[in-house]
Amino acid sequence: MFEQTFVDGVGKTKRPYTILLSFAIQIVLIGILVIIPLIYYETMPGAQLSSFLVAPPPPPPPPPPPPPQAVKVVHTAPKQFVANQLLAPKSVPQHILMVTEEEAPLATGVIGGIPGGMPGAGMLGGMMNGLPAAVPPPKPAAPPPPPKPVGPQRVGGNVAAAKLINKVMPPYPPLAKMARQQGTVRFEATISKDGRIEELHVLPGAPPLLIEAAKAAVIQWRYSPTLLNGDPVEVLTTIDVNFSLQ
Repeated sequence: MFEQTFVDGVGKTKRPYTILLSFAIQIVLIGILVIIPLIYYETMPGAQLSSFLVAPPPPPPPPPPPPPQAVKVVHTAPKQFVANQLLAPKSVPQHILMVTEEEAPLATGVIGGIPGGMPGAGMLGGMMNGLPAAVPPPKPAAPPPPPKPVGPQRVGGNVAAAKLINKVMPPYPPLAKMARQQGTVRFEATISKDGRIEELHVLPGAPPLLIEAAKAAVIQWRYSPTLLNGDPVEVLTTIDVNFSLQ
């Protein structure tokens, strides 16, 4: 199987015409491949051939340079003074300005008066002997009105008792007398502006059999109006009703 191998050099051909025949066949094939395009050139893509033959387009021109900026000319007025020294002008001015001084105002006042004095000296309400008239002192400001009271004002029991004008004594309840119950019933009362009892609350610690009799009597009491800054006000106070068997 491996007798005609070319590695060992065994079985090499010894016929020279076979070599010439192979060269001739290769030359014929290469000639056919070269001649066919030359004969049938119409079938070849002309656009592709022209792209190889036509030179590429030139590059675009560079952008135009920007326009030159306008040069601003700044006119500076020539300095006439440098280091407090007057300088001579470099060119002759076309217009010469005339400097005129205004006339001083006429002095007004009284002949023989004091220089720098106040106008109206020597007249009524003016200066007397060179001194200004005394300015009257300002009027003292009126004191603000006192604030009006809001709600009932609390007073002590002794103050309210001094204003009592009609006192009704409660009868001793028979049931409390039979139970030998005695003591003090204390109320917190609100007295109206006209001296009547408006609200009445029993404070804790009162004997229970004496409360109703004391409440029925106190509700009929009358007081003189309590004045605060001249105005009648409501009063919140305490009222004591004592019950004793002796």
